[in-house]
Amino acid sequence: MARALCAKVANMRLPLILSLASLALSACGSGSPQTASETPRLNMPQLTTEVAQIAERARPGVLGVGVMNLESGESWDFNGERRFPMQSVFKAPLGAAVLAEVDAGRLKLDDPIILTEQELSPPKSPIADAYPGRRDYTVRELLVAAVGVSDNTAADVLMKKIGGPGAVTAWLVGKKVEEIRVDRYERQLQPDSVGMASFRPAWKGTQAYMTAFASVPPETRRKAVAAYLSDPQDTATPRGVLTFLDKLDDGELLSPASKKLLLEMMTETTTGQDRLKAGFPAGSRLAHKTGTARTDLGMNPAVNDVGIVTLPGGRRYAVAVFLSGSTLGDAANEKVVADVARAVTRGIR
Repeated sequence: MARALCAKVANMRLPLILSLASLALSACGSGSPQTASETPRLNMPQLTTEVAQIAERARPGVLGVGVMNLESGESWDFNGERRFPMQSVFKAPLGAAVLAEVDAGRLKLDDPIILTEQELSPPKSPIADAYPGRRDYTVRELLVAAVGVSDNTAADVLMKKIGGPGAVTAWLVGKKVEEIRVDRYERQLQPDSVGMASFRPAWKGTQAYMTAFASVPPETRRKAVAAYLSDPQDTATPRGVLTFLDKLDDGELLSPASKKLLLEMMTETTTGQDRLKAGFPAGSRLAHKTGTARTDLGMNPAVNDVGIVTLPGGRRYAVAVFLSGSTLGDAANEKVVADVARAVTRGIR
């Protein structure tokens, strides 16, 4: 809308230009607010400087960041158009797609689901670890496990229930969220990304899976990870995630009850305590979803965290941070994400 307004202003006669001058100047340019705002503007030069310094520290890893003021729509990004592997970040859009089916009456939160051995997925999956001791779950329980605990079995079962990865992507595109794509089940993506054979139930549990993982020659794993990093499947851009979070917050994706439930799950998650949550001020409230690949051969393909933060005082922002191909080590990778949150906090005037 802002870009269209700028183009029209350039072709208008002087009197009309003068009458619209303040509106046009405030709307033109990348990352400008689309509505009048009562919250402070983003300090974009400061954000660019600080995040660029963090990105330099993370090399050869690649950093992508997006920030949006949810009250005004003003946004800023760093590598915002670049695609990054999502890992479990996809479980937030998946959760929204599942709840959209609930809103449509095609699914109920208390619907029972009985798991079979063939539906188990790779770690992380406490549900697979518990099998066959427990097989019966409800849709709600699987949703909490997928979004709140990042359980891969729960995510795959729910995704199959609503039509598969293609159905999730199609739902997002139908909602004008066009830079997030979900292409594979976790039971496909995780083995593919490290050069393993197709997942089998005998690999359930961390110990069994890691034994199978270790049997793959290092050079095979290295080539598989390189292919994964260049693959557009199962990726998102920071600005695409901002669009998703903005639409979720605005109520464009779900009913009020479903939106509230999803954000509660994202707030109560125990994952990623040393990432965005560690970087925002004490007293902030964060509804978020992390995504993490396994560090192997000195490199991690994906250390991510995206969500909606409510700062002390009530100001609210969507934030997306993706770190891909970092060789810093696990603790240092998480500190990169936390430092971005600190930079974002300083970049809000």
